[in-house]
Amino acid sequence: MKTKLNIPKAMTIAGSDSGAGAGVQADLKTFAAHGVYGTSVLTAITAQNTLGVQGIVELPVSIIEGQFNSIMNDINTDVIKIGMLSSVEIIECVDHCLSDFPDQKLVLDPVMVAKGGDTLLKNEAINSLIGLLIPKSFVITPNAPEASQLTNIDVIDIDSAKKAAMKLYDMGASNVVVKGGHLNQDNASDVFFDGNDFYVFSIKRVETLNTHGTGCTFASAIASGIANQKSLYESVKDAKDYVFNAISNNFQIGNGHGPLSHFYKFWNFD
Repeated sequence: MKTKLNIPKAMTIAGSDSGAGAGVQADLKTFAAHGVYGTSVLTAITAQNTLGVQGIVELPVSIIEGQFNSIMNDINTDVIKIGMLSSVEIIECVDHCLSDFPDQKLVLDPVMVAKGGDTLLKNEAINSLIGLLIPKSFVITPNAPEASQLTNIDVIDIDSAKKAAMKLYDMGASNVVVKGGHLNQDNASDVFFDGNDFYVFSIKRVETLNTHGTGCTFASAIASGIANQKSLYESVKDAKDYVFNAISNNFQIGNGHGPLSHFYKFWNFD
């Protein structure tokens, strides 16, 4: 039972999406929908809507570190979800911040490209992500293109997703979920590898353009499960169901790739 003294908490370290479909905004919505108090460390500000990203400004590492320290010195957190980091300098800053919290559970969503195709992680920063943050991650949640780029394995089906998951595990991740939304299959199938066993979570694909922020939402839903003291298996399973329902109950905002309905349990549409 939750009380005022033990409210579960989750921190997101990610970029801001002005259209509020992805990034920090999607993370905070997801935390709230799961009864988790969310805090945020902004790494970048984007001018963004359902049609794409029109501009990006990275925040100075001093203010990124300042946000992190401010939260940890007062509110603290039960889990940290990491999203858009953009540059080598920001990755190194986040790594430095985390160095004093070696036992903190990290959900790493290696955000590389936005829904509209805009680059959100510089090429020169990929090796820093691999070397510094993957070994610290409790679970990493790449989609198929991200898994391919990180592992140099062409992820096109369940078998190749399993191979990429094993390689990411060998790169230091404690657990791996390779998301299957980009795979050419009737069902959207995610591959979860815990270092010993594989689990495949499949669900009917929903035909809609309104999937902006799916990856952010999925990773944040997993983080919410962890904050609520669920097992990782249960957290991944529940996150899969949550995203499916959030997409199934989507609504139309803007003229492009719209957001998920993060509060589908609470909003009633005629």
